[in-house]
Amino acid sequence: MLTQRQKKILQAIVRQYTSTGQPVGSKHLAEKLPFKVSSATVRNEMAVLEDNDLILKEHSSSGRIPSKRGYRYYVDNLLDPQAVTDNDLVVIQNSLGTGFQKIDEIISHSADILSNLTSYTAFTLKPEQESVRLSGFRVVPLGNHKVIAILVTDSGEVENQSFTLPPDIDTDAMQAVIRMINDQLVGLPLSEVIKRLKDDIPLQVLHYMHSPDGFLDIFDNVLSQAARERFFVGGRLNLLDFASTHDPHAIQSLYGLLDKNDNLSNILDSTLTSDNGVNVKIGQEISKNKLLDDYSLITASYNVEQYGRGIIAVLGPTRMPYSRTIGIVNAFRQELAKRLLDFYRHYYDS
Repeated sequence: MLTQRQKKILQAIVRQYTSTGQPVGSKHLAEKLPFKVSSATVRNEMAVLEDNDLILKEHSSSGRIPSKRGYRYYVDNLLDPQAVTDNDLVVIQNSLGTGFQKIDEIISHSADILSNLTSYTAFTLKPEQESVRLSGFRVVPLGNHKVIAILVTDSGEVENQSFTLPPDIDTDAMQAVIRMINDQLVGLPLSEVIKRLKDDIPLQVLHYMHSPDGFLDIFDNVLSQAARERFFVGGRLNLLDFASTHDPHAIQSLYGLLDKNDNLSNILDSTLTSDNGVNVKIGQEISKNKLLDDYSLITASYNVEQYGRGIIAVLGPTRMPYSRTIGIVNAFRQELAKRLLDFYRHYYDS
C-alpha cells in the first residue's frame, strides 16, 4: 500500500518521463512536486517505489524510470484523463466530414486521422453488424470462362470478386443454382448463410451439378469477404519511431502482426473493462508475442445503435502520454459514432 506522498511521486515520475523521455532524478523531482520536500526524502520514497518494482534505475544514470508495473499502477490508480483540446476536437470534426460513399471509406480514413492525432499506429474496426443479412447474389459472365460474383447485403454493402470458372461447369445449371441460393438464403444473417453453405446447400446443388465444389467455392469466397472483420491500420511507419530493436527480422515480424486479420483479432480485445470505456494494455498484457513488450495498446469501442459496435485502438510505446492519448481516443470514438449514425440514417434509412 503506497502512501499519498509515494503516489504523488510515482505520478510525477511517470508524467515527467513520458513527457521528456529522460530518467527522473530526485533533485529535479523535488522541485516539481506540488508540495515541499527535500531531495533526500524524495530519494527515500523512490527507494520504496523501486523495492515495489514500480520504478527502476536505467543504466548508469542516477535517475529512475517507470517499470511496466509502475505504468500499470499509474493507469489504474493515478490517471487523470486529459480533456481533448479545442484544436484536436476541430481536427476530428473536420476530418470526419461528409462526402464518403461507403462505410469502409469512413473507417479507413478514421485510422489515418487517429494516427495523425497521436503520432502512433492506429487501428479501426467497422461496426460488427451481426444482424447483416444477405440481399442478393449474382454471377455476371465476362467471357472466356471468367465471371464476376456480386453479393449484396441489407446494409448496402456490395462485395465482388472475379473468378475463372472450371471448364466443366454448365452455365445454365449455374444460373439455376444461383436462383436456388437466392430463394433459400436471401433475408438470412450472413452467419446463418455460412452455416447453410456447409450443411445442406451442397446436397441441394447436387440436383443441378455433378461436382458443385468449384461453384460453391466462388460463393464461399465472396461471402467470406463480406462477413469478415475488417481492420484498417493508420501510421504503420510510426512503429519504427519507437521500436526497441533495429533487428530487421524483428521489425519485419512486428509489421507482420499488422497485416493479418487473425493477429489483429487476437490483439484487439473488444472486452472493455475500465469505467470510462477505454482499456489500456501494457507490454505482455497485449500479446504473448515478445515483440510488443515495450508497447502499450489503448482500445475503445464505439456504438452505432442498432447498426453494431466497432473498435478503435492506438499502439504506441509504454512511454506514451496516457492522459492525452486516452482523452483523444475517448473523444474520437464519440465523434466517429455520431458520424457513422448520420451516414447509416442518410443512406440506408431514407
